[in-house]
Amino acid sequence: MKNFYDEIVRLTETNGGSWGINHTKRLMKLIAIIADDQVYNEEVLWMAAHTHDWGAYAGWRQDGVDHVERSLQVVGSFLEEREYQQELIVEVLDCIANHHSERNDLSLEATLLRDADAVDFLGVVGVMRNFSRNPKDMRKGFQMGLEKRQKLPSVLVLPKAKEMAEKRIVEMDSLLSLFESDSWGYY
Repeated sequence: MKNFYDEIVRLTETNGGSWGINHTKRLMKLIAIIADDQVYNEEVLWMAAHTHDWGAYAGWRQDGVDHVERSLQVVGSFLEEREYQQELIVEVLDCIANHHSERNDLSLEATLLRDADAVDFLGVVGVMRNFSRNPKDMRKGFQMGLEKRQKLPSVLVLPKAKEMAEKRIVEMDSLLSLFESDSWGYY
C-alpha cells in the first residue's frame, strides 16, 4: 500500500510541479490547524488534498473542461483502477467536487478541504499565487487578488479558517496597497 501513496505523491509532484506538491503540503498544514481538534477521516483528506487539482495539471488538463470536473474524471478512474475502497472513493470525490463550493452543508472532510483551499488563496501566499499565475500581466494578478479577497471569506465555515482569513486579509490588503503605491498604478 505504501507504493500506492508514493505513486500519488509522485504523480502530484510530476504533473503539478513544485506548485502542486507545495500547495498540497500547505493544505495539509492548514487542515490540521482549522480542524481544531475535530475528528475527521485523515486518509480521505490526504487523498483529496493530493488529487483535487489533478485536472488542472499538464498531462490531465483538457481545454474547455473545468479542472474540478476533470479532476473527478481522472481521480475516479485512477482510484477505481487501483481497487481503492469504494466508500473512500465516494468521500474523496465529494471533497474534490466541492473544493470550490459555496455550499455550507458539506461533510466535515469536504468543508476542511474547501476552507483550507480558500485560506491558501488569501494573505501573502494568496497574492504570490495570483501573481505567479500571471507573470506577464501584473494587472490581472492584482485583480485576481482583489476578487479572491472579496469572495473567499464569505465561503468559509469553520471558526479557525475564519480567524486565519481575518489575519491574512489584513496582510493581503497591506501588500496590495503597497504594490499599488510603489508601482504608481503602472502594472
